[in-house]
Amino acid sequence: MMFWNGDGMNGWGWFAMSAGMILFWGLLITALVLIFRVLDRAAERPSHQGGPTGPERILGERLARGEIDEEEYRRRLSALRSGES
Repeated sequence: MMFWNGDGMNGWGWFAMSAGMILFWGLLITALVLIFRVLDRAAERPSHQGGPTGPERILGERLARGEIDEEEYRRRLSALRSGES
């Protein structure tokens, strides 16, 4: 037989097999960590349902800082909401 190497594997065969297993497990663990990170980030994203829009939030911040009074806040808020579809 042409490629038969006696009873067992030589040193290079053991090295290649060990390096292959380390590479396999390293790639598998890396892939799992990346998948879990992506799924975790997707779960942490805030949903935009029910919250104030960008202009409404800015208007509320201006009211909180005292830049506008409550009457002007209500007037501008109604103008913003009437312009929305």
